[in-house]
Amino acid sequence: MDALDRLAEPGLDLLARVDTLLAGGAPEGHRLWPLLRRMQVLPGAAVREFLELHPAPLADAGHAVRRLVRGYDDASALLADPVAWSGPAAAAYDEARGALLRHLDEGPESLVGRLESTAGYADALADWVEGSRLALARALADVLRSAEAVTVHAAGRPGADGGPTGALAAAEIAVRVLGVLGVAYDGAETLLRQWAPSLAETTWRERVSGGPRYGGTTRIGH
Repeated sequence: MDALDRLAEPGLDLLARVDTLLAGGAPEGHRLWPLLRRMQVLPGAAVREFLELHPAPLADAGHAVRRLVRGYDDASALLADPVAWSGPAAAAYDEARGALLRHLDEGPESLVGRLESTAGYADALADWVEGSRLALARALADVLRSAEAVTVHAAGRPGADGGPTGALAAAEIAVRVLGVLGVAYDGAETLLRQWAPSLAETTWRERVSGGPRYGGTTRIGH
């Protein structure tokens, strides 16, 4: 359980009140409007969805992908073993073997390179989730102890008239929360742009030149 989990219950209670007040409309011309148009969600609903994101599953996925690399390393080691034969068949085999080795584990476009990139992307996402959850927890801690929170609670009491004061306080809280989430989502989009080239599907990068050659002599052993 992290700081965001600990603040989730009181935070969601406050934001549910904020959402209720904002459902009647935010103050005209308030700086919240651009955020609402961009995010297309009220702060309570946005935080509820974000609470489902945790870094541990992403970090575990990165570790799991890295474990797959060992299998490719074993296959590459077998292919790299020298063969004790010579002749046209041996040359053709050696050419195909070299191409397969390069496809398996040579450079970022190889299978191993793509696995390492996938693991790196998972690690980067885990760091993004962890940092974003911490930033959101700080924002919730700030709004929970704010004067606007007192106003929102008062406006939500039975028989109370929220009025423009309650709506303004709700809008101020919403700006702080949605602003943090907007920065978080920008970070996720930046990560995707940065990693996308390294996550593209790998393809067979070269053809074995020539075709099978017949008529030569194959020698087994040195």
